[in-house]
Amino acid sequence: MKNLKGIIYALISSGTFGLVPLFSLPLILPGLRPEGVAAIGIPTILFYRFLFSSITMGGVCLYKKTSLKINTKELVVVFFLALLYAATAKFIVDSYEYIASGLATTVHFLYPIFVSIVMILFYKEKKSTALIIASILSLIGVALMCWHGEPSPALFKGLTLAALTIFTYGLYIVGLNKSRVSEMNFDSLTFYVLIMGCLIFLFYALLTTGLQMVTLRSDWINLILLGFFATFISDLCLVLAVKHAGSTITSILGSMEPVVAVLVGTLFFAEHFDWVSAIGLLFVLGAVTLVIIASKRQEH
Repeated sequence: MKNLKGIIYALISSGTFGLVPLFSLPLILPGLRPEGVAAIGIPTILFYRFLFSSITMGGVCLYKKTSLKINTKELVVVFFLALLYAATAKFIVDSYEYIASGLATTVHFLYPIFVSIVMILFYKEKKSTALIIASILSLIGVALMCWHGEPSPALFKGLTLAALTIFTYGLYIVGLNKSRVSEMNFDSLTFYVLIMGCLIFLFYALLTTGLQMVTLRSDWINLILLGFFATFISDLCLVLAVKHAGSTITSILGSMEPVVAVLVGTLFFAEHFDWVSAIGLLFVLGAVTLVIIASKRQEH
């Protein structure tokens, strides 16, 4: 029963992460906006995303009476982790303006391969043939998903932005596990990452587009759902999944994220997806699953 709970939590976590395009695209893309209503700037969107999720996480900490004590050295590390997490959120949403959200999320999902490379190079983990095979499979998979149409500057820019999240999120994961904050209470750590992300995007908005007024009811609904489901629920269920089912099962079931994102893009936004794209997606999912299983076998 405990393992079943973990599986359910893992599916909810990865599935809700995959909902980011569903709530973001109607705010960003002019073609999805009501006639005469301008798109909302990405800095404003991300500020509200982190604001709503940090408020909710703060409420959870208060309810559970979680200690929020943190020393200066931990605060510095958390700030850099928040920068990486915020950069990931920005780059992935930026990429939606140039490429299909399903493709962007699939590229982002290659981060476990980068994490494995970092662990081998800097933390002396044993080199793995599985990593080489997985890297080749993932490149083939992404190439198949990009197969339709002619190469363009927009495609290249979108892929570059999505690929940057592989490094920012990969370093974020490594930092969580290998820095001095690895022993912190996860609730308080998540709260500080989210609240710092909120402040980062507040300053970013003020220095760039300004903090825009949000007037439409539908926009507020999308912003609240983005912060609640695609940020707070995802992070909370991720912790519960690891607790009940372990990191291996949780990581493998993380493959639901690109699957959900592809389905959202195809069903709600008419993004291109054919049998070649499906084969490419399977290549990527198989590559990441191979890396995760191989790395867990090395740990044991």
